[in-house]
Amino acid sequence: MTVVDCVFCRIISGEIPTDFLHNDDLVVAFRDITPKAPTHILLMPREHVVAAADLTDAHGPMLGRLFAVAANLARDTGIAESGFRLVTNSGKGAGQSVPHLHFHLLGGRPMRWPPG
Repeated sequence: MTVVDCVFCRIISGEIPTDFLHNDDLVVAFRDITPKAPTHILLMPREHVVAAADLTDAHGPMLGRLFAVAANLARDTGIAESGFRLVTNSGKGAGQSVPHLHFHLLGGRPMRWPPG
């Protein structure tokens, strides 16, 4: 897969329109089109990183921003106090459906454990 074929890269570039909840030089966030919880937001780096397995120390600033944005969105959407889940899948065997690193911010209902 090339960046041109990546649906998330196409959303980030504006080729596929979406309503961004957050959009800065490192991270974007928008609502999932097939939500699995009352609040289901996708957060991802602008940079095309395939999966968590491809992260390096150089990605530290982006990850710091992503987690801070997730915390802010959890507060803004009212799920921070009751609790939320922030999860990423790495690889097809873990359920990663789009090969672009992304995190799911889920909340607004009780979460079960184990998740898989």
